[in-house]
Amino acid sequence: MHGNGGLVEGHPYGAVSVPIFQTATFAHPGIGRSTGYDYSRESNPTRHELESVMSTLEEADDSIACTSGMAAIGLCLELFEEGSHILCTEDLYGGTVRMFESIGEKRGVTFSYVDTSDIELVRKSIRKETKALYIETPSNPTMKVTDFAAMREIADEYGLLIIADNTFLTPYFQKPLTLGADLVVHSGTKFLGGHNDVLAGFVCIKGKGLSEKLRYTYKTVGCCLPPFDSFLVLRGIKTLSVRLERQQENAKKIALWLKDRPEVKAVYYTGLPEHPGYEINQKQASGCGSMISFKVDSEKRARKLLESVKLISYAESLGGVESLITYPMLQTHGDVPVETRERLGITEDFLRMSVGIENAEDLIADLEQALAE
Repeated sequence: MHGNGGLVEGHPYGAVSVPIFQTATFAHPGIGRSTGYDYSRESNPTRHELESVMSTLEEADDSIACTSGMAAIGLCLELFEEGSHILCTEDLYGGTVRMFESIGEKRGVTFSYVDTSDIELVRKSIRKETKALYIETPSNPTMKVTDFAAMREIADEYGLLIIADNTFLTPYFQKPLTLGADLVVHSGTKFLGGHNDVLAGFVCIKGKGLSEKLRYTYKTVGCCLPPFDSFLVLRGIKTLSVRLERQQENAKKIALWLKDRPEVKAVYYTGLPEHPGYEINQKQASGCGSMISFKVDSEKRARKLLESVKLISYAESLGGVESLITYPMLQTHGDVPVETRERLGITEDFLRMSVGIENAEDLIADLEQALAE
């Protein structure tokens, strides 16, 4: 995948790959004059190319490349003043909840969490001080789907911003800004980078006003993605479509196989027609991605599977070419209160798998031997 094209024409010496401008500062041609770049905390040619590509893919007016997905979310929090309230998808990545309830609440911003797939519940949960809806769809890790059109209708009624985390589907499968979101955040570490070798994050923005506010904060706090990391994410994006198609193809095969296993009690995958959000996801996305969660018949079996996989790695993170399996209750959602986790179904028998590009039959064989008594 690529941006609007023509970028190679601006590379020195006709370089096909973007050069890595590994420099902190840029010389001025004269007093009051600039090459367009002055200091890499504010802007850098390698990072600018990456941001331009992301804006094209997400159909954004601007995109900001940050040091991580959490840095991108933190940047968005700077838009809200003390006393603001943000209504969130209840099934959020645990790190997001940790940031909201520690750093966000310390600054006087409050958060509440509801099932955003329940439109009337969202409407009833809005307060006079509510300023934004924060949505993950599909959610992490129980794969609930939120209807963007319904959220946009509510946001317009109450004058709210919509912030959407699009990490799971990426702009290849879903474009939230075209569906009603105002801001899109990504962990670029995941599918966009795609090789488990770089940390990155993005805020993709609709509207000049929001862009100016966020750009000012960005250059002030300095959460800018370094040039080499920008190069790595650009390299990853070149194969985004190829990787995601293969990963989705594998995920569909694995989800269908898991459904028929006696040791598996539930499969959470938006590509299954029986998934409660299947129709909405079909309406607003062009794919279902490669994230699967599932429940096995006991905590003992879950732990054995994690310690028995060979081709699949037991590791945090997701979206890379290598398949990973995670224990959300201990890893991604370890900071979420036990009663909340259990209410959401993130229990001792619950696992999340990020399906990679390996041979699907090899992955199934690995799961089969790991599930065996």
